[in-house]
Amino acid sequence: MTIERIFTRPTPGGQQAELRTVRIVAGSGIEGDRHFGRHDDAGQNISFIEAEVIEAFFDEQGLPRELSVTGRNIVVRGVRMNALVGNEFTVGSLRFRGRELCEPCLGLGERLATPTLTPPQVVKWFVARGGLRADALTSGELALGATFETSLKV
Repeated sequence: MTIERIFTRPTPGGQQAELRTVRIVAGSGIEGDRHFGRHDDAGQNISFIEAEVIEAFFDEQGLPRELSVTGRNIVVRGVRMNALVGNEFTVGSLRFRGRELCEPCLGLGERLATPTLTPPQVVKWFVARGGLRADALTSGELALGATFETSLKV
């Protein structure tokens, strides 16, 4: 149960950046990310998604796997994110609380649409598989390879 990829997007609609480490600020999220310090929606601090879900989508479409396309901040392996809604968990030395599922938006659908798969069909595929929105409860560095800990079976 580890972090495989870390992404930020400094501005809405801007270019996504891949990083090896990020600074997390409790209650505010990832420094330098477009959602840093915003509280418009629950769990806006940080978003997680399972690598296995992204890979399954690409495998079903017969496309090369690309873990960077969902717009989520953290791509993890070996963790069922849906089970963490309403629960606290640790990644590396940092604590988070899962707030809600990160349901797909039309932007995701447009990024992953193909000649045979429309944006709404992409969105439908990712419903209940789009990841997790979470609140950062502690501050510190989060790095690639950091491991997950939770008392739940995930």
